[in-house]
Amino acid sequence: MEGSISTLVSQNWWSATRKWIAGAPGIRPVPQTPRIGIALGGGFARGIAHIGVLRVLEKNNIPIHCISGISAGAMVAAAYAGGCNPDQIEKAAKSMRFRDVARWTISRLGFAGSDRMVTFLDRLLRQNRFENMRIPLAIVATDLASGEPVVFRDKGDVVAPIRASCAYPGLFLPIRHEGHCLVDGAISMEVPARPLRDLGATHIISVHLPSPSGCGDPGSMFSVVNRCFQVMSTRLEQEWRRCSNLVISPDVADAAWDSFESAGKMVELGEKAATAALPTIQQWLKPRPVALNVRVAG
Repeated sequence: MEGSISTLVSQNWWSATRKWIAGAPGIRPVPQTPRIGIALGGGFARGIAHIGVLRVLEKNNIPIHCISGISAGAMVAAAYAGGCNPDQIEKAAKSMRFRDVARWTISRLGFAGSDRMVTFLDRLLRQNRFENMRIPLAIVATDLASGEPVVFRDKGDVVAPIRASCAYPGLFLPIRHEGHCLVDGAISMEVPARPLRDLGATHIISVHLPSPSGCGDPGSMFSVVNRCFQVMSTRLEQEWRRCSNLVISPDVADAAWDSFESAGKMVELGEKAATAALPTIQQWLKPRPVALNVRVAG
């Protein structure tokens, strides 16, 4: 008799417990590691600051699941995605000069060709195809005909998209590639945050390289074009910021577009800005308990 009562009580208790579990939310710690993507904006020599940002993230074991780049940011992003570490990229940046990537020419479409960039990238990159990258990579250029961004990723040659992304209008000749006439990606997307969502990023760090604000009486055609870029970038800013979880802006506004000799200083400014942002990024990586509706089959 006692055994029957004991069994009945046990069964009733377990039945009641199952019903409670089925209808009540439970708290269970579920690790949800964010997928971090980093978007590197353009800025000619100012793009060297990206190296400092990547160095701080790497030193602090911040995982980067995907990376994108525009113009100078495309060079750094492709080098890093292919397996170069920040020290190796910095070494190349410190020895780089404008003549390493450009050749003055006479053309109705621009003053410089970027054919020399092919040789420079051959030395810099460990991988020259998207499908061989260590981490997923996206490079953005602009279709001159449509004005729309063209995102290169997944497969194919990396060098031509980088050259296209760096083709600053008026200075570099446009690049014809895969049926497009391509120029600088910053015309249509100042910082390439949005493509990282398509690569699976849940948390996006955008690295924006500010240029000198305002403009007095322009002294050259290039200063006119540069000022036009500044005005245009303010119109595009809200879009890429909406796609970003965090924006890092190294203090490089006073640096000249061709100040490659100041590479060491640029890297330091990138490190300083990334270090200031580090607590926010580390907070993303802390495991959090997640509320779940737990149901037990009856």
